[in-house]
Amino acid sequence: MAPHEGLVHMKEYDWRDSNVENIGTELDHKVKYNSAATEPAWQEVGEAAGLYIWRIENFEVVPWPKNQYGDFHEGDSYIILHSYKIGSKDGGEKLAHDIFFWLGNKTSQDEAGTAAYKTVELDEFLQGVATQHRELQKEPSDDFIALFSRIRILSGGVRSGFTHVETEEEPKETLMLLRIFKHPTAKRADSIMVYEVEPTWQSLDENDVFVLERNDKIWVWQGKNCSPMEKAKAAQVVHDMTIAKHVDVEVLSQTESRSRAVVAMLGGEEAEGPLTAPRPIVSSKSPNANQRPRRLFRLSDASGQLRFDVVKEGAGISSSDLDSNDVFLLDTSSNIWVWQGSGASKAEKAMWIKVAESYIRQLGEEEESENGITYLSPISKVVEGNESPAFVKALEA
Repeated sequence: MAPHEGLVHMKEYDWRDSNVENIGTELDHKVKYNSAATEPAWQEVGEAAGLYIWRIENFEVVPWPKNQYGDFHEGDSYIILHSYKIGSKDGGEKLAHDIFFWLGNKTSQDEAGTAAYKTVELDEFLQGVATQHRELQKEPSDDFIALFSRIRILSGGVRSGFTHVETEEEPKETLMLLRIFKHPTAKRADSIMVYEVEPTWQSLDENDVFVLERNDKIWVWQGKNCSPMEKAKAAQVVHDMTIAKHVDVEVLSQTESRSRAVVAMLGGEEAEGPLTAPRPIVSSKSPNANQRPRRLFRLSDASGQLRFDVVKEGAGISSSDLDSNDVFLLDTSSNIWVWQGSGASKAEKAMWIKVAESYIRQLGEEEESENGITYLSPISKVVEGNESPAFVKALEA
């Protein structure tokens, strides 16, 4: 291939859009200052299988309470480590790791950057063999959803070092509305999403279950088309909400006339059906997923300059196309995978996340539809010799 053929000129992210801060910024110096040679948060991991979650608070990695695993605030950034046993080449077992840095819709730039930085640090602590994943609240990957039987997204967030999510002054009356539904592509049959939504009747939908907490009482509103699983999960959510306090609970089916009381409390006294509201989550299958071919790119600085070139397009991509001396990006149309060769340079290793983000940003700008959601594509990185089963399957598809 001639030097100019297949070369993609990446457009640099505006710092306000990027999930990773530039090296040398105030954030970078602050994170490094707060990063001791030994991060206390990592001392309990790497020895046994398990699930561990931390939230970013003022540039620090703070353990998330185990009784709140599955709960995430849209104004925050989190790091999730899943360690599990897999078979090794010698016939025994070894520990494998998946690290997710989860970014809420309203997380601040400094929290997102710290989460990304600390994810790299955790990977280094685990000998650099973990699979890293960037997770966005709007588009959780199937692998992330599979970690939890219930994911609950709550409003608000912790204050960060530079900026924080502005919240209105707490009203005198407590009013919280949760929407409960099954994610359409979740691998786990019992996987349920719980989203805190605007407490108004326009948030109701006949296909789901809603939990309304108002002062000292809880109402469960069951849409007429909701599933038995959603009803069961709603009961679990209510149990968790009432375990530490005694409040009255009333369960109402939409088919009951009494259910109009819930609609009225949400300001819909005069509202008429059908009640429909878009779910606060995007399907993990992009509508444009099948409109672009599979492509494999190489990131290399062998020429003296960092280049990003197309290696192969369409069918026939395989492990034989990978080179240990470089970093490769595999676009499967629905996921972005980055493969890091064991002999890749420091520059190639350091740039993988920015190149991947710039790539999907460029794809988004090229989409004809104004509603394109390519930028939400899951991004994951694997290291040569420690490829995850999901990557192997994606490569050989």
